[in-house]
Amino acid sequence: MSLLLNIIWIVCGGAWMALGWLIAAVIMAITIIGLPWARSALAIAEYTLMPFGHMAVPRDRYTGQEDIGTGAFGFLGNLIWLVFAGWWLAIAHLVTAVMLAVTIIGIPFAWAHLKLAGIALWPIGKVIVPRDGYRPGARV
Repeated sequence: MSLLLNIIWIVCGGAWMALGWLIAAVIMAITIIGLPWARSALAIAEYTLMPFGHMAVPRDRYTGQEDIGTGAFGFLGNLIWLVFAGWWLAIAHLVTAVMLAVTIIGIPFAWAHLKLAGIALWPIGKVIVPRDGYRPGARV
């Protein structure tokens, strides 16, 4: 079922939004300073392309321990991300969600875009995991 939903998703805005995340990652990588953000953007570009069957969770909840991306530096990194890239990616997800919500068949995809809009605002410290194998606090 996840495969079918992901194929429909790609047609319903997933492809162009994944491209938006990829463009953000490339721009961040070009600046050299933005390499940590580029890594997050690439991971979320992949998630944006095929979101069904996966979920984004806080990395400290997934691993059971804090790291540099989930502490104070992660907070600061997310603030910088929000100012330079997060808001326009979130707006693009929101616009796509509204367009999909107008149709009956697009409502589940609109909901997925809303979740991705939240991730677009605050991506650092998140990890993408398979929905089936997720156990909070499990050691990786």
